[in-house]
Amino acid sequence: MQPSSPTHELFSRAATHAAAFRDSLTERPVRAAASYADVRAGFRAPLGDTGRPPSEVIDDLIAVADPGIVASAGPRYFGFVVGGALPAATAAEILAAGWDQNAWNSVLSPTAAAAEHAAGEWLKELLGLPATASAGFTTGAQSANTVALAAARNHVLARAGWDVEADGLPGAPLVRVLAGEERHATIDRSLRLLGFGSRRLELVRSGLNGTIDFDDLRVRLTEHAGPLIVCLQAGNVNTGASDALGAACDLVHQHDGWVHVDGAFGLWAAVSPALRDQVSGLERADSWGCDGHKWLNLPYDSGFVFTAHPEVHHQALAYSASYLVASGESEPGDYALESSRRARGLAVWAGLQELGRTGVRELVERCCSLARLFAEQLADAGYEIGNEVVLNQVLVSFGSDERTDRVIAAVQESGVCWMGGTTWRGRRFMRISVSNHLTTEADVTASVAAIVAADNDGGRRHP
Repeated sequence: MQPSSPTHELFSRAATHAAAFRDSLTERPVRAAASYADVRAGFRAPLGDTGRPPSEVIDDLIAVADPGIVASAGPRYFGFVVGGALPAATAAEILAAGWDQNAWNSVLSPTAAAAEHAAGEWLKELLGLPATASAGFTTGAQSANTVALAAARNHVLARAGWDVEADGLPGAPLVRVLAGEERHATIDRSLRLLGFGSRRLELVRSGLNGTIDFDDLRVRLTEHAGPLIVCLQAGNVNTGASDALGAACDLVHQHDGWVHVDGAFGLWAAVSPALRDQVSGLERADSWGCDGHKWLNLPYDSGFVFTAHPEVHHQALAYSASYLVASGESEPGDYALESSRRARGLAVWAGLQELGRTGVRELVERCCSLARLFAEQLADAGYEIGNEVVLNQVLVSFGSDERTDRVIAAVQESGVCWMGGTTWRGRRFMRISVSNHLTTEADVTASVAAIVAADNDGGRRHP
């Protein structure tokens, strides 16, 4: 073993604190101990004229930051479809920071590029996507959707005889973009960023559990011809339900359209034989976006974009400059927005190795089972479950909107668990998302007890 150095001691100090925090997650209150204003005051200490020893800076950072840390990596955080990063993936992230690699291409870092290539192949296999599809490593579903829709825009306009990369959108043929009423807001944002504008989006009616109305889609597609993009969803953000992907893909392709599937978390249903029918036919789409830091329980920020048209994906993103050294082959940076890129593929590789195919399947199936347990226990306690629980999402009403919001606030304040709120079909609901590999049946039972106690504190329980 090499003798200890200041760098070794500094990194060990940081890693030791991080490990202690992870070990405390089952006992630590889920909510932050301090308010944003308090934590902000601590961070706003004057910047000195001279530097400080790194060890002193890290000790100060820990002291200032710790009161504002939310235990979102723990087993009783059920907001925002948040997973807790797996141990091997977290350790790989520590190594990635230490190695400090730029993952733009294989010349800058053979290791970073090779890890992304291997992990990308595994991801396509797990999700049942075409082996020939391209794979890009993004910061999340927002970036993945934007990349995929950039490729879609270029492809459908090229088929209409317009080179959008050279000539831009002014004067281009009108592209129709359709999506369901219950699409995720990142679709709208991507369309704004790509120059379509929010008013260009045509909304298709949604059914009872938030999925796209297939009959309405069929009618809309017969209204006008021309360049066409249709955005579908795997995993509604409130209900977890997925659109009829296979049938919709076939219908859209009859009209020469491009189908993009926003599968931030719901795409992972594909890894389970018991759940795969919910995303049946997903492989017939043209592009897919997915998160790694949600249900796959990888560190932030980790997302994936895949397209069935690698050459279009590459053409939409790739660039060159005289000073850049390249291998001459397609590179990781050709499939994502960022040029200077963290080697996030290392954590993906490590997390998938830790879980294996069976572990990924069991993680998804266990979370769905725990979501159903939440719904059963809360229904038994007298509360209304607002959705058909088909995946890992549960909506709960406590009667009036005011009472529901009051219970949500009281539960968050208790520190036992954390659930957010949402508006679904004009009503307020508690939204429970079960996504963490650490969550157990005991965590569900303890959380239900905290919810019931919070409601009893706020008023009579909803009959």
